[in-house]
Amino acid sequence: MQWPTGPVGLHAAAVEQPKYQVRARHTATTLTVYQAYPPGIGRPAARDNRFPAAWKRDRMTWIKPSFLWMMYRCGWGTKEGQETVLAVEISRDGFAWALRNACLSHYEPGLHADRAAWRQQLRHSPARVQWDPERDPQLRPLPHRSLQLGLSGEAAARYADEWLVAVTDVTPLAREIHALVRSGDAAAADRLLPVEPPYPAGDGLLDHLMP
Repeated sequence: MQWPTGPVGLHAAAVEQPKYQVRARHTATTLTVYQAYPPGIGRPAARDNRFPAAWKRDRMTWIKPSFLWMMYRCGWGTKEGQETVLAVEISRDGFAWALRNACLSHYEPGLHADRAAWRQQLRHSPARVQWDPERDPQLRPLPHRSLQLGLSGEAAARYADEWLVAVTDVTPLAREIHALVRSGDAAAADRLLPVEPPYPAGDGLLDHLMP
């Protein structure tokens, strides 16, 4: 797989970003998200382009369009149980289905009638969204937010069986960028970061998920 890289701008102090926006590597038909797993799951998934039997379908799985937020979550692939970093290319149709059927992971007065209504929606939604501070290459929080999408039940099954297009082990890339960051070569690290332009989530796809 060819990996477009270069300055992504999302961590550049001079570039002001909307507080809530999906930024992702994408094509006309696919979108790339990131996950991190122990080698026993991550390596077979990348080898076979599908999750192995050890991948638990009955657990919520979180997918992240932001490479740097994934690096923050997994510590550049150094945290126990998250040593293998995967780039998972999924269909844009599947991503849109997940967003349409998602609920915010927290109560928001402007979006929900009351807490009881939010709790009921959360119980019945196969996907949930939370917006966490985006990260720069030093993994410091930025003012704008990054979307995290949790999939369970029907959404998790669709993710594994229908939406998945390709799985790539990007652990070597994560380690290379991390080494450059640690050495102080910010420009070289920036050039290797995956390009993540704004994702065209039109037709009110995010209206019910924007705090």
